Amino acid sequence: MKVYKFGGASVKDANGVKQVVHILKLTQKEPLVVVVSAMGKTTNALEEVVRGYLSKNPDCDAHIAEIFSKHLSITRELFDQPSHPVFKAISGLRQGLSDFIRQNKATDHAFVYDQIVSYGELLSTTIVGHYCLDSGIDLSWLDVRSCIKTDATYREGVVDWTATQKAIKSVINPKGISLTQGFLGSETKHNFTTTLGREGSDYTAAIFAYCLNALSVTIWKDVPGVLSADPRFFSETVLLENIAYSEAIELAFYGASVIHPKTLQPLQRKEIPLFVRPFNDPKAKGTRVGKGPDLKPLVGCIIKKEQQVLIQLSALDFNFMMEDHIGDVFKWLHAYQMKVELIQNSAISFSVCVDNKYNRLPELVAQLQKRFQVLVQPRVTLLTLRHAPAKMIQAAVKGREVLLRQESGNTLQLVLQGVD
Repeated sequence: MKVYKFGGASVKDANGVKQVVHILKLTQKEPLVVVVSAMGKTTNALEEVVRGYLSKNPDCDAHIAEIFSKHLSITRELFDQPSHPVFKAISGLRQGLSDFIRQNKATDHAFVYDQIVSYGELLSTTIVGHYCLDSGIDLSWLDVRSCIKTDATYREGVVDWTATQKAIKSVINPKGISLTQGFLGSETKHNFTTTLGREGSDYTAAIFAYCLNALSVTIWKDVPGVLSADPRFFSETVLLENIAYSEAIELAFYGASVIHPKTLQPLQRKEIPLFVRPFNDPKAKGTRVGKGPDLKPLVGCIIKKEQQVLIQLSALDFNFMMEDHIGDVFKWLHAYQMKVELIQNSAISFSVCVDNKYNRLPELVAQLQKRFQVLVQPRVTLLTLRHAPAKMIQAAVKGREVLLRQESGNTLQLVLQGVD
């Protein structure tokens, strides 16, 4: 058994769906689980539906109509017959979303988010699945929510590994192809839809691989593999041919966008190799993550995260920053859903760089100001450099003001003023 994952950029249009079929016919020789994300920017569009629904915006219905119109346009490019069953399936999904919006009484944002946003993956796999079948690829369409079981932490579901492994083994065809959705699960008590966190489709692939003792996981991307830096920001990049699990976990932890941070841990536990290969050049080797040297070739790597927030704290009485102070800070960072990227403390100050992904910064600052002097610098850039020579560091900074610098082992982190 192997596991393939195709991301949203890969299946963003009809040509992408056709390329999925081409790759399956070209490479598939063993039993396979195929995990597919929502098409293109569908998740972002459905997030607009969530916001519109909760704010009672009259444009909510128009957003839904636009999403389904785009999917129907792609579907018409792939299927000649208007009577093809795929159109009835899409109509059923639209009805399901409309029914939820009409009948739901819950106002919890995270719960509503998961129920609505899940339609992106259900749509994409419905279209891809029907096209594969029409192209001669015999597969089974699987609702991943019947397999991946989580707790009720909506938007960040925690996997119940025992229940998940039992469910996966009971439904996966050990000799065939199963097509399913990334990113989604369902909570064990009431079966409401949950999600595994943004970009969680990679994690979905790793969960299936772990539970099935797969030979490998392959993530098909619109890049040659894992590069030493994001080509959107840096012109000089190098393809990393091999990355050790530990090094890949470090890169993912610091924000490397090619691999989801949670993906690698279950794979490492069973030493299942992960391949990142180019979607448009399926014969290329790409990058292998597994046992072996830390990096091959050994080059400096840069991870850039913009639109971060630097918070600097000191005691109101100019006293020392003691353990109880820092303990309260971490408690509030967790309570207000801040993703901590970097921390640094001295005798009288504490600095933390955070990703304000849930837009709860004002609430956090109001809480912190009750106990500390607070300086907030929004719109900063966090650079994380691994194995970087001095010349690379100088080029990355480009004369910008360094607000915070922290170095440990092979890792250097810099908080820079402003964004590009």
